[in-house]
Amino acid sequence: METRFNLNGKDVVCHQDPSVRLLDALRGEFGLTGPKCGCGEGECGACAVLLDGKLVTSCLVPVGRCRGAKIVTIEGFAGTPRHKALSDAFDACGAVQCGFCTPGMLLAAEALLSRTPHPTPEQIREGLSGNLCRCTGYAMIIDAVRMAAEKGAGLW
Repeated sequence: METRFNLNGKDVVCHQDPSVRLLDALRGEFGLTGPKCGCGEGECGACAVLLDGKLVTSCLVPVGRCRGAKIVTIEGFAGTPRHKALSDAFDACGAVQCGFCTPGMLLAAEALLSRTPHPTPEQIREGLSGNLCRCTGYAMIIDAVRMAAEKGAGLW
């Protein structure tokens, strides 16, 4: 069975069974290792991707649901001016340690800032609420998203 969608700006055909998790197809068929399998239950955000501009946990999305969709992984987001603004802010605030959660956090921040370019700290906490970090601590991550919103004004 084939499922066609746009992945990181390119039209692709996925040859997986439609019930296969998007996470497994991204990692296995397309070799994209940015999305990680953390919990496998949609609780940690390590597998987060943007599906038609909305943040989703790819461990809960069957490939068949992606037919005709636009999917962006951290690999597709990397190198954009918005990624640079977020990445620089995460570095400046010390919001990265082991890096396991970082791709999901960056995509969650992108989804939030796309909706709300000047979020309050509470909105940032809510926007990142589906992403777990065991190393850094959320205060530094919240500071990083706030800094990116301030310094990247006009990008979102």
